Amino acid sequence: MTNVLVIHGAGMEKRGIDQIDVFGTMKLDDYNDAINKFSSDLDISIEIFHSNDDAELISKILNAESDFDGILINPAGFTKGFPKLSDCISKLKIPSLEIHVSNPAKRGRESDIAPACYGVITGAGVYGYYLGMMALKNISST
Repeated sequence: MTNVLVIHGAGMEKRGIDQIDVFGTMKLDDYNDAINKFSSDLDISIEIFHSNDDAELISKILNAESDFDGILINPAGFTKGFPKLSDCISKLKIPSLEIHVSNPAKRGRESDIAPACYGVITGAGVYGYYLGMMALKNISST
């Protein structure tokens, strides 16, 4: 069974409360419910981790290789200006995919995390996590 670490970065607890015009009305718990359903549908084991502290994310990522086949990361508030986070992701021996519910490029935002990742999924809403899990399952089986 594929084992995936799902990471929510800074500010994700504000989803459904702030910037509804960009991110919609789903709250973080709604995201997690959908992600858990997607993982069940795809027969994937997941752990969901959220932190507003980049050092906590870095520590979690650095310890992920022994327990996970891949990582889905929505860096949220850590998308820009956190070089230690992107550096840590770039050194992984397991694939990582950056996920964004909206499309940051549409808002003029360029991700510092994207170049460190195996791939990026943006603008597909919460379904982007499903696409990411499918991709990681496929990548880890080849």
